[in-house]
Amino acid sequence: MRTTCVATRLEGGHANNALPQRAQALVNCRILPGHSKEEVRQELVRVLNDPAITVRYVADDGAVTDTAPEKRALPPSPLLPEMLGPLESTVAAMWPGLPVVPFMNASATDGIFTRAAGLPTYGVAGIAVDRDDIRAHGRDERVRVAAFYTGNEFFYRYLKSLTAR
Repeated sequence: MRTTCVATRLEGGHANNALPQRAQALVNCRILPGHSKEEVRQELVRVLNDPAITVRYVADDGAVTDTAPEKRALPPSPLLPEMLGPLESTVAAMWPGLPVVPFMNASATDGIFTRAAGLPTYGVAGIAVDRDDIRAHGRDERVRVAAFYTGNEFFYRYLKSLTAR
């Protein structure tokens, strides 16, 4: 696992038949816990390796600054057996042979606040998405109806298993 960055918006030029005099890209980064936003901004500067390119930070409120916050995110919560055991048994019951693989959730959660308060926090994905039909954050984002109901059944079984201890 690693921090990933992708250009999500590109802007340049003023006419279809002229080379742009300037261009701009908005780059969205999913930063692994333990790294700061400034550390990632500096890595982008290093990778681009061009003094003519300026890499600035855009805050959630839209404010643009020359540097990003230095504060490092909290480390991920430990994979506790009392959480992982019921998860693995529920997955094995519903999808035999499917491994449980920890990953960093690419969406925003309240985990930043609960982890800061000392509460181990986890996200569990129980809704299958067809790998040939990934539309996350697209204008046509969707989940198949069968996957929705199977996901509900999974979450129900998992929560029953967690609370049975």
